[in-house]
Amino acid sequence: MSLNEQVESWLRDRTAAFSVSGRPFVTLTYAQSWDGSITTRSGETLCFSGQETTRLTHQLRSLHDGILVGIGTVLSDDPQLTVREWEGVNPQPIVLDSQLRTPASAKVCHHPDKRCWILTVSGAHNSLSEIAAIITLDIKSGDQDEVPLLRAMSTLRARGIRSLMVEGGASVITSFLKAELVDAVVLTLSPRMVGGYKAVDGLLAVGEKTVPSIVSVHSCQVGDDVVVWGDLKYSGHSA
Repeated sequence: MSLNEQVESWLRDRTAAFSVSGRPFVTLTYAQSWDGSITTRSGETLCFSGQETTRLTHQLRSLHDGILVGIGTVLSDDPQLTVREWEGVNPQPIVLDSQLRTPASAKVCHHPDKRCWILTVSGAHNSLSEIAAIITLDIKSGDQDEVPLLRAMSTLRARGIRSLMVEGGASVITSFLKAELVDAVVLTLSPRMVGGYKAVDGLLAVGEKTVPSIVSVHSCQVGDDVVVWGDLKYSGHSA
């Protein structure tokens, strides 16, 4: 069985067995160097995926109802969030953008077949409203001025997103892990040492001794890259 067949079979089984109501099944997917770096510094782009692992990423996109990135990724990478290297349907593009900084020229706002959803807490709708669906989530007085993830996930589920692929960037990856909202991980490891900006940072609060664990681990080498995938477990219970 090829890597693509292995990952697709595993993911379909996981999503079919998902029983948590009120939010989508969440798959975290990204590529990093062996030392955990995703780029040289925040705001810069560094590609780690080879041709085969890029195809896998696009296959994974086709297997999810939605795909989510943060505004930082939009500003630095300007991704299309479409399925181009694999046969399949484009997922719904979704951006976490608390202050509506998404440029009107962003590729996600000119998607070939779907109107981008922008999750925000800003009440000021600008010209983006003409080319994207602005979804404003209320926050309680005193809360941080950022998109509340639990409410965001509930909103996406109510809009028909049963499975969600999260691609980054680093602050989004860390926030989803802290909120214990990631159910599965597909990680590409590139045989490079960068010493740069890490994908995950600050998961442990003062006094905490537990961190998320990847269980039922699978792996496969494709060219020089190694793909690792598995389920997430938090503090003694499965996601």
